[in-house]
Amino acid sequence: MAGRTLDRTKKDLSDFLRGHRERLSPADVGLPETARRRTPGLRREEVAALAGVGLTWYTWFEQGREIGVSEAFLLNISRALKLSDAECCHLFLLAHRRPPPADIYDWPSVNPRIQAVMEDLATKPAYVINLGWDVVAWNEAADKLFGFASRDRVERNFLRMVFADPELRRRHPAFQNDGPGLIANFRYDLAAAPENPALLSLIDDLNCVSPDFRRWWSKPRSAKYRLGVSSIVDGQETLSFDHEMMLVDEHKYLRMIIYFMRESAL
Repeated sequence: MAGRTLDRTKKDLSDFLRGHRERLSPADVGLPETARRRTPGLRREEVAALAGVGLTWYTWFEQGREIGVSEAFLLNISRALKLSDAECCHLFLLAHRRPPPADIYDWPSVNPRIQAVMEDLATKPAYVINLGWDVVAWNEAADKLFGFASRDRVERNFLRMVFADPELRRRHPAFQNDGPGLIANFRYDLAAAPENPALLSLIDDLNCVSPDFRRWWSKPRSAKYRLGVSSIVDGQETLSFDHEMMLVDEHKYLRMIIYFMRESAL
Protein backbone atom coordinates (compact mmCIF):
# COMPACT_ATOMS: atom_id res chain seq x y z
CA MET A 1 0.00 0.00 0.00
CA ALA A 2 1.34 3.44 -0.89
CA GLY A 3 2.68 5.53 1.97
CA ARG A 4 0.93 8.69 3.07
CA THR A 5 2.66 11.63 1.38
CA LEU A 6 2.21 15.38 1.60
CA ASP A 7 0.73 15.35 -1.90
CA ARG A 8 -1.82 12.78 -0.77
CA THR A 9 -2.78 14.96 2.19
CA LYS A 10 -3.26 17.93 -0.13
CA LYS A 11 -5.55 15.84 -2.32
CA ASP A 12 -7.52 14.78 0.78
CA LEU A 13 -7.93 18.43 1.74
CA SER A 14 -9.00 19.41 -1.77
CA ASP A 15 -11.49 16.54 -2.02
CA PHE A 16 -12.87 17.32 1.45
CA LEU A 17 -13.49 21.00 0.71
CA ARG A 18 -14.90 20.43 -2.75
CA GLY A 19 -17.19 17.66 -1.50
CA HIS A 20 -18.65 19.80 1.26
CA ARG A 21 -19.00 22.80 -1.03
CA GLU A 22 -20.88 20.73 -3.60
CA ARG A 23 -23.29 19.24 -1.08
CA LEU A 24 -24.70 22.66 -0.14
CA SER A 25 -27.32 24.53 -2.10
CA PRO A 26 -27.69 28.33 -2.07
CA ALA A 27 -30.86 27.92 -0.02
CA ASP A 28 -28.91 25.99 2.64
CA VAL A 29 -26.84 29.10 3.37
CA GLY A 30 -29.51 31.74 2.87
CA LEU A 31 -28.62 32.71 -0.70
CA PRO A 32 -31.29 33.18 -3.39
CA GLU A 33 -31.71 30.46 -5.95
CA THR A 34 -30.54 31.50 -9.40
CA ALA A 35 -30.74 30.00 -12.85
CA ARG A 36 -29.73 26.41 -13.45
CA ARG A 37 -26.12 25.76 -12.49
CA ARG A 38 -23.66 23.73 -14.48
CA THR A 39 -22.22 22.15 -11.33
CA PRO A 40 -23.92 21.18 -8.05
CA GLY A 41 -23.53 23.05 -4.81
CA LEU A 42 -22.01 26.42 -4.04
CA ARG A 43 -19.51 28.25 -6.17
CA ARG A 44 -16.08 29.03 -4.76
CA GLU A 45 -16.83 32.74 -4.79
CA GLU A 46 -19.94 32.12 -2.68
CA VAL A 47 -17.98 30.16 -0.08
CA ALA A 48 -15.32 32.88 0.02
CA ALA A 49 -17.96 35.59 0.47
CA LEU A 50 -19.76 33.65 3.21
CA ALA A 51 -16.46 33.06 5.02
CA GLY A 52 -15.25 36.63 4.57
CA VAL A 53 -12.01 35.57 2.86
CA GLY A 54 -10.49 36.40 -0.48
CA LEU A 55 -11.60 34.37 -3.48
CA THR A 56 -8.06 33.79 -4.73
CA TRP A 57 -6.89 32.67 -1.29
CA TYR A 58 -9.82 30.26 -0.89
CA THR A 59 -9.31 28.91 -4.42
CA TRP A 60 -5.65 28.22 -3.73
CA PHE A 61 -6.56 26.62 -0.41
CA GLU A 62 -9.10 24.31 -2.02
CA GLN A 63 -6.59 23.43 -4.70
CA GLY A 64 -4.11 22.35 -2.02
CA ARG A 65 -1.48 24.94 -2.84
CA GLU A 66 1.35 25.76 -0.46
CA ILE A 67 -0.21 28.64 1.46
CA GLY A 68 -0.42 29.31 5.17
CA VAL A 69 -3.85 29.74 6.73
CA SER A 70 -4.77 30.88 10.23
CA GLU A 71 -7.09 29.27 12.75
CA ALA A 72 -9.56 32.08 12.12
CA PHE A 73 -9.50 31.33 8.37
CA LEU A 74 -10.24 27.64 9.01
CA LEU A 75 -13.04 28.46 11.43
CA ASN A 76 -14.63 30.87 8.95
CA ILE A 77 -14.49 28.22 6.22
CA SER A 78 -15.96 25.66 8.64
CA ARG A 79 -18.91 27.94 9.39
CA ALA A 80 -19.45 28.82 5.74
CA LEU A 81 -19.55 25.13 4.79
CA LYS A 82 -21.71 24.30 7.84
CA LEU A 83 -19.25 21.69 9.09
CA SER A 84 -20.05 19.68 12.20
CA ASP A 85 -17.61 19.68 15.13
CA ALA A 86 -16.10 16.41 13.89
CA GLU A 87 -15.78 17.77 10.34
CA CYS A 88 -14.21 20.99 11.63
CA CYS A 89 -11.69 18.90 13.57
CA HIS A 90 -10.93 16.90 10.41
CA LEU A 91 -10.35 20.11 8.45
CA PHE A 92 -7.84 21.29 11.06
CA LEU A 93 -6.07 17.93 10.92
CA LEU A 94 -5.81 18.11 7.13
CA ALA A 95 -4.67 21.74 7.06
CA HIS A 96 -2.66 22.14 10.28
CA ARG A 97 -1.85 18.49 11.15
CA ARG A 98 -3.51 18.99 14.54
CA PRO A 99 -7.02 19.37 15.97
CA PRO A 100 -8.50 22.82 16.60
CA PRO A 101 -7.63 24.59 19.87
CA ALA A 102 -9.75 23.70 22.86
CA ASP A 103 -11.26 27.16 23.19
CA ILE A 104 -12.75 27.60 19.70
CA TYR A 105 -16.20 26.45 20.72
CA ASP A 106 -18.88 28.54 22.37
CA TRP A 107 -20.17 27.36 25.76
CA PRO A 108 -20.68 23.68 24.95
CA SER A 109 -23.83 21.66 25.36
CA VAL A 110 -24.38 17.92 25.27
CA ASN A 111 -26.41 15.85 22.89
CA PRO A 112 -29.91 15.12 24.30
CA ARG A 113 -29.07 11.41 24.19
CA ILE A 114 -26.14 12.03 26.56
CA GLN A 115 -28.48 13.84 28.94
CA ALA A 116 -30.86 10.88 28.71
CA VAL A 117 -28.02 8.48 29.55
CA MET A 118 -27.23 10.49 32.68
CA GLU A 119 -30.87 10.50 33.73
CA ASP A 120 -31.01 6.73 33.20
CA LEU A 121 -28.20 6.37 35.74
CA ALA A 122 -30.84 7.41 38.30
CA THR A 123 -29.18 7.25 41.74
CA LYS A 124 -25.62 7.46 40.36
CA PRO A 125 -24.47 11.09 40.27
CA ALA A 126 -23.06 12.06 36.88
CA TYR A 127 -21.98 15.31 35.27
CA VAL A 128 -20.18 16.43 32.12
CA ILE A 129 -17.13 18.71 32.23
CA ASN A 130 -15.13 20.44 29.51
CA LEU A 131 -11.37 20.85 29.32
CA GLY A 132 -11.44 23.64 31.92
CA TRP A 133 -13.66 21.59 34.27
CA ASP A 134 -16.74 23.74 33.74
CA VAL A 135 -19.79 21.59 34.50
CA VAL A 136 -21.98 21.82 31.40
CA ALA A 137 -24.58 19.10 32.13
CA TRP A 138 -25.63 16.91 35.04
CA ASN A 139 -28.33 14.57 36.31
CA GLU A 140 -30.63 15.01 39.29
CA ALA A 141 -28.50 12.85 41.57
CA ALA A 142 -25.44 15.03 40.91
CA ASP A 143 -27.46 18.20 41.41
CA LYS A 144 -28.62 16.89 44.78
CA LEU A 145 -25.01 16.47 45.89
CA PHE A 146 -23.43 19.57 44.38
CA GLY A 147 -26.23 22.05 43.67
CA PHE A 148 -25.18 22.74 40.09
CA ALA A 149 -28.51 24.22 39.02
CA SER A 150 -28.44 26.91 41.72
CA ARG A 151 -24.98 28.20 40.74
CA ASP A 152 -24.15 30.90 38.24
CA ARG A 153 -22.36 29.56 35.18
CA VAL A 154 -18.99 31.04 36.12
CA GLU A 155 -19.23 29.39 39.57
CA ARG A 156 -20.23 26.05 38.06
CA ASN A 157 -16.61 25.01 37.66
CA PHE A 158 -15.71 21.88 39.58
CA LEU A 159 -12.22 22.98 40.60
CA ARG A 160 -13.55 26.37 41.69
CA MET A 161 -16.25 24.63 43.72
CA VAL A 162 -13.80 22.28 45.46
CA PHE A 163 -11.20 24.91 46.28
CA ALA A 164 -13.21 28.11 46.71
CA ASP A 165 -16.68 27.14 48.01
CA PRO A 166 -16.66 27.07 51.85
CA GLU A 167 -19.93 25.13 52.04
CA LEU A 168 -18.70 22.34 49.76
CA ARG A 169 -15.37 22.33 51.63
CA ARG A 170 -17.29 21.76 54.88
CA ARG A 171 -19.03 18.77 53.31
CA HIS A 172 -15.81 17.32 51.84
CA PRO A 173 -14.09 15.29 54.59
CA ALA A 174 -11.46 13.84 52.22
CA PHE A 175 -10.34 17.23 50.89
CA GLN A 176 -6.71 16.82 51.96
CA ASN A 177 -6.48 13.59 49.95
CA ASP A 178 -8.69 14.53 47.03
CA GLY A 179 -7.35 18.03 46.42
CA PRO A 180 -3.84 17.09 45.22
CA GLY A 181 -5.30 14.30 43.07
CA LEU A 182 -7.76 16.62 41.35
CA ILE A 183 -4.92 19.05 40.63
CA ALA A 184 -2.82 16.20 39.21
CA ASN A 185 -5.68 15.29 36.89
CA PHE A 186 -6.14 18.92 35.83
CA ARG A 187 -2.46 19.09 34.86
CA TYR A 188 -3.10 16.38 32.26
CA ASP A 189 -5.86 18.51 30.76
CA LEU A 190 -3.74 21.66 30.83
CA ALA A 191 -1.11 19.84 28.75
CA ALA A 192 -3.66 19.68 25.91
CA ALA A 193 -3.92 23.48 25.81
CA PRO A 194 -1.06 24.97 27.85
CA GLU A 195 -1.63 28.52 26.56
CA ASN A 196 -5.42 28.52 26.81
CA PRO A 197 -6.35 31.92 28.36
CA ALA A 198 -9.38 30.53 30.21
CA LEU A 199 -7.36 27.76 31.85
CA LEU A 200 -4.54 30.12 32.82
CA SER A 201 -7.06 32.58 34.24
CA LEU A 202 -8.66 29.79 36.30
CA ILE A 203 -5.24 28.85 37.72
CA ASP A 204 -4.51 32.47 38.61
CA ASP A 205 -7.89 32.83 40.33
CA LEU A 206 -7.47 29.64 42.36
CA ASN A 207 -3.94 30.60 43.35
CA CYS A 208 -5.37 33.86 44.72
CA VAL A 209 -8.36 32.45 46.63
CA SER A 210 -7.06 29.09 47.84
CA PRO A 211 -3.81 28.65 49.80
CA ASP A 212 -4.23 24.87 49.45
CA PHE A 213 -4.45 25.11 45.66
CA ARG A 214 -1.43 27.42 45.61
CA ARG A 215 0.59 25.04 47.79
CA TRP A 216 -0.30 21.88 45.88
CA TRP A 217 0.03 23.52 42.46
CA SER A 218 3.62 24.48 43.25
CA LYS A 219 4.55 20.96 44.38
CA PRO A 220 6.00 18.22 42.14
CA ARG A 221 3.41 16.16 40.33
CA SER A 222 3.48 13.24 42.72
CA ALA A 223 -0.19 12.78 43.64
CA LYS A 224 -2.30 10.03 42.13
CA TYR A 225 -4.91 11.73 39.98
CA ARG A 226 -8.60 11.71 40.91
CA LEU A 227 -11.66 12.16 38.72
CA GLY A 228 -13.91 13.51 41.47
CA VAL A 229 -14.33 13.78 45.22
CA SER A 230 -14.13 10.48 47.09
CA SER A 231 -16.57 11.39 49.87
CA ILE A 232 -19.17 13.99 50.67
CA VAL A 233 -21.49 14.66 53.58
CA ASP A 234 -25.15 14.44 52.61
CA GLY A 235 -27.34 15.40 55.55
CA GLN A 236 -26.29 13.17 58.44
CA GLU A 237 -24.58 10.63 56.20
CA THR A 238 -21.11 10.54 54.67
CA LEU A 239 -21.20 8.99 51.20
CA SER A 240 -18.07 7.43 49.68
CA PHE A 241 -17.53 7.07 45.95
CA ASP A 242 -15.41 5.59 43.23
CA HIS A 243 -15.51 7.12 39.76
CA GLU A 244 -15.42 6.29 36.09
CA MET A 245 -14.97 8.62 33.15
CA MET A 246 -16.65 8.36 29.74
CA LEU A 247 -15.65 10.40 26.71
CA VAL A 248 -18.71 12.30 25.50
CA ASP A 249 -17.34 14.47 22.69
CA GLU A 250 -13.64 14.30 21.82
CA HIS A 251 -13.85 17.39 19.61
CA LYS A 252 -15.25 19.57 22.41
CA TYR A 253 -13.18 17.81 25.10
CA LEU A 254 -16.31 16.79 26.98
CA ARG A 255 -16.18 13.97 29.52
CA MET A 256 -18.80 12.44 31.79
CA ILE A 257 -17.77 11.71 35.39
CA ILE A 258 -19.91 9.00 37.02
CA TYR A 259 -19.97 8.43 40.79
CA PHE A 260 -20.40 4.87 42.08
CA MET A 261 -21.22 4.29 45.73
CA ARG A 262 -18.54 2.20 47.37
CA GLU A 263 -19.81 -1.16 48.53
CA SER A 264 -18.57 -0.50 52.05
CA ALA A 265 -20.89 2.51 52.18
CA LEU A 266 -23.98 0.65 51.00
